[in-house]
Amino acid sequence: MNISLAPKVAIVTGAGAGIGEAIARALAEAGATVVVSDIDAGAAERVAASIPGSLAVAADVTDEAAVQNLIARTVETFGHLDVVVPNAGIAVTSPLAATSFEDWRKVLAVNLDGVFLTIRHALPALVSSGGGAIVNISSITSLRGSALIASYAAAKAAVTNLTATVAAEMRGYGIRANAVQPGFIDTTLVTSHQGDFEAALGLEPGGFDDLIAAKQTRYGTVEEVAAAVTFLASDASSWCNGSTLVLDGGFTSSLL
Repeated sequence: MNISLAPKVAIVTGAGAGIGEAIARALAEAGATVVVSDIDAGAAERVAASIPGSLAVAADVTDEAAVQNLIARTVETFGHLDVVVPNAGIAVTSPLAATSFEDWRKVLAVNLDGVFLTIRHALPALVSSGGGAIVNISSITSLRGSALIASYAAAKAAVTNLTATVAAEMRGYGIRANAVQPGFIDTTLVTSHQGDFEAALGLEPGGFDDLIAAKQTRYGTVEEVAAAVTFLASDASSWCNGSTLVLDGGFTSSLL
């Protein structure tokens, strides 16, 4: 399948590293003009400098004014907006009984409020463009309970539901909203918490890697997530709306 995103303009938040960076590169390779956004201005500029024709815009997705500026800069610079990928996310590992309200709110502010704000302020620009695609980043943790990441999983479950709601409300405007639900991907967000999971699950050092190998064969790659996002952002997925695509190597499909 030959997927082309030219001459679409796409915003990717949290694009300074990891999955977001991979998505920005994949969209650009498919022909899109990409706005690379991240709370870390230096990271956004680094990625944008290596993607011809792209624009770096620093933005904290929990700051409504910053999100509004992100959308305005995009439209002012390129004239339209066609694809939005609200990817920015964080995680805090802690048993629920030991999770502070501050940490709970911090995770939901980025992983849920940030998605809401990005979509909310992008919608008028997408409508003006005659339609477009929103691709949210959910998680398989939205499907099953998981120790240590109650705030992350709750936010991702809400993102899955929000995706369906946006699809229902905006389908008359030619705007599609879909989501991907990655399993455990080889990113710092995952690998930095391996020790926490091993301690909580009573695993020996390195045991978390063994668990992942048993449940999903291997860690997924950022490029695999980016490929799925590119498909959902493109006209090749024109009949996909309000759907979620699980990317977990079979993790959630098997009891053992």
